[in-house]
Amino acid sequence: MPQSNIIGAIISYILGVFLVPFVIAFSKKEGLVDLPNERKIHKIPVSRLGGVAIWASTMLTFLFLVLLSYYPYGSLVSGILLGSSLIFLLGLVDDVYNLDAKFKLIVQILITTVVYLLGVKVDMTSVSTNLGLGFDLGFLSYPITLFWIVGISNAVNFIDGVDGLAGSVITVNAITLAIVALAMRPPNSISALIAFILAGSMLAFLTFNFNPAKIFMGDSGALFSGFLLASLSITGVMKGATIAILLPFVILAVPILDITYSSLRRIFKGKSPFVADAEHIHHKLLKAGFSQKRTVAIMTSVAIIAGAIASLCVSKITIIHYLIYIVILIVLMLVLSLFDIFTKNVK
Repeated sequence: MPQSNIIGAIISYILGVFLVPFVIAFSKKEGLVDLPNERKIHKIPVSRLGGVAIWASTMLTFLFLVLLSYYPYGSLVSGILLGSSLIFLLGLVDDVYNLDAKFKLIVQILITTVVYLLGVKVDMTSVSTNLGLGFDLGFLSYPITLFWIVGISNAVNFIDGVDGLAGSVITVNAITLAIVALAMRPPNSISALIAFILAGSMLAFLTFNFNPAKIFMGDSGALFSGFLLASLSITGVMKGATIAILLPFVILAVPILDITYSSLRRIFKGKSPFVADAEHIHHKLLKAGFSQKRTVAIMTSVAIIAGAIASLCVSKITIIHYLIYIVILIVLMLVLSLFDIFTKNVK
């Protein structure tokens, strides 16, 4: 299956690079753009339908690989694909019509419930005793799964506030989850494959999202990506042994830290944790004098370090594989960023 991971990432990238310009043109034609306001950083209207290209390139790539027989049919993976597509539609409707936050939360809970019933669940802790024993979570499985998937989905949405930030962190997180999933015993090749496909789609989106961004992923892209990361962390990592249950907390450290900080801060101020503001970690860095690009570099570096720690916890070979992929990713991102600057100068 290793070749399918690389093939999946390449195909999803090519599809994404092809689709994003069409989405940008359509958004401008239909007026589906994100307008500047006091809470936002950008100064001009920008397309907010990047999630369409991310979802389409991810799903079309997976469909293509299904035709090549890389996909073992089953309710577990079907649940992930169905749930992520439903939450993408929720985000898309929100991008167009601006839904109420509480209504979105209710729909997210319903979608996660469907996915849970299809088998995507945290059903046993992987924290083992000296005798190698774990324990069944029983009735706690549902609320824990619900809290994890809904929480991570919204956490990823929360960090989408600076050009290139969410896309960069998601790409690093997806690659880390893929590598760790392959290192588990037994390995989860399908979770790894989907994670690599997501990384390719997100890298294509980033090609047009580096500062100054030509397109935003919107709630459709952020919720879709967050939902995938949360679900894949359950099926690909938490199903392993020993400390595997803790690894997703390390891998997804950046979005988890941001949503925890933001929610607690709002609660302590007597405000609803669902009301958006301009006091996330990336906003704090911007106010401290860092540019958007440096803010992205700082938070992406934290994600990379967290991924390295998680990989090292698995094995020495895993950390070597991780570092190889991350170096390749950094080089690609630098090339794409320099290419974007070059094309702007030419114009």
